[in-house]
Amino acid sequence: MRVTYHKLVRDQMPAIIAAAGRQPVTRVLDHAGYEAALRAKLLEEAHEAQAAPDGELASELADVLEVLKALAAAHDMSWEEVVSEAGRKRAERGGFDNRIFLEYADKTR
Repeated sequence: MRVTYHKLVRDQMPAIIAAAGRQPVTRVLDHAGYEAALRAKLLEEAHEAQAAPDGELASELADVLEVLKALAAAHDMSWEEVVSEAGRKRAERGGFDNRIFLEYADKTR
């Protein structure tokens, strides 16, 4: 029985699948395809983190982090650049420490 994945996977997944007795069929993406697949993978991993029970959240966040790092590298950004930008935005707009949930904003005039 064929199991279809049609998604970007971690580098060791083909070997893991083969060790389980299945024959993986893979291809190497070109740069544009890789960037698109990484963006799709980011959404996939974010949805998994959203749905994860507390005991699995760290593992799912680790997957999100791995995709973020790969996506930054694919766009010739260092991880330090991303962290620096996060710090700049935090200084400008704040973080999420105060747990503020914006319901709506009325027009004042």
